Amino acid sequence: MSLRLTALDAVHRSLGATMTDFAGWDMPLRYGSEREEHLAVRTKAGLFDLSHMGEITVTGPQAGELLDHALVGFVSALAVNKARYTMICAPDGGILDDLIVYRTGDAEFMVVANASNAQLVLDELTARAEGFNAVVRDDRDAYALIAVQGPDSPAILGSLTDADLPGLKYYTALPATVAGRPALLARTGYTGEDGFELFVAPGDAEAIWAALTEAGASFGLIPCGLSCRDTLRLEAGMPLYGHELNTSLTPFDAGLGRVVRFDKTTNDGEFVGRAALEKAAEQAAATPPRVLVGLVSPGRRVPRAEMNVVDAEGTVIGVITSGAPSPTLGKPIAMAYVDAAHATPGSSVAVDVRGTHEPVEVIALPFYKRAR
Repeated sequence: MSLRLTALDAVHRSLGATMTDFAGWDMPLRYGSEREEHLAVRTKAGLFDLSHMGEITVTGPQAGELLDHALVGFVSALAVNKARYTMICAPDGGILDDLIVYRTGDAEFMVVANASNAQLVLDELTARAEGFNAVVRDDRDAYALIAVQGPDSPAILGSLTDADLPGLKYYTALPATVAGRPALLARTGYTGEDGFELFVAPGDAEAIWAALTEAGASFGLIPCGLSCRDTLRLEAGMPLYGHELNTSLTPFDAGLGRVVRFDKTTNDGEFVGRAALEKAAEQAAATPPRVLVGLVSPGRRVPRAEMNVVDAEGTVIGVITSGAPSPTLGKPIAMAYVDAAHATPGSSVAVDVRGTHEPVEVIALPFYKRAR
């Protein structure tokens, strides 16, 4: 099967991007140095094509009630133009995907799923819509998604839009004009920096990308690929589906029980997975599950996903979920689920790197937090 191409595919190739298959999409992995792209986002600004993400629109008089039933969050309580991080779980409480939901109107929401899970989320929402006066629509082909991230992103975007960027708070979105073209402009991102995500018509993507590139030239903005996006989110302690999140974990196992809202007032408080999640919450309170922590290595060997974490006796007490060299810290870092007894910051444990136990220090996440 041929890979899907984004509306910016020709642009990436003209820039000499290294392309990769990501969830069935041909996506830019890097344009040059991954480290330079990473540090540009931390210190200046970076430009990303995120058009592989899956947009699903839910409309109708009971759109909010449907999402309250289908997801773990209290979505109908969102004000128009607000966004919320949430999850869709299986009946047994396992995480099917983590999502951002934007309320774009009184009776309209946009659900943004991870590329690898977009079809699953669409199918689940469609099935769970039975009995609700609401329509679930696949809008993956209706949008290109461009992100500008980094401390200079407000100044860069501000020169191209009439939107009130200073008044646009984190996890807020509103219709706007960018470079003379319509966009849903959201103050969201996956890098740990200030930034914006622009949902635009595919036919407008090249013009908006070019306008942002030109406006950002004096600031040092550069195009950035998926590789640096991964190290940026890792430093920021942000979970990635398939690594920190999967169907074998509930939100409580992942330390994200806060996203589960048992206080919903719609649908008599019922939602898919509620009974299983109530048990998971009780179990987590009584016997803490493994805790997601950060690990920092003083050496040069990088802890990688699926490597075991061991104690001083060599007993396995956890597993790495993500690991990489940190351009910001200048050290190898990783996230891992470890037994609660070894999760205290400052604890010394080790990672089994091909039979050698490399010492690492446990720290509280995130590794990096921007100054506000």
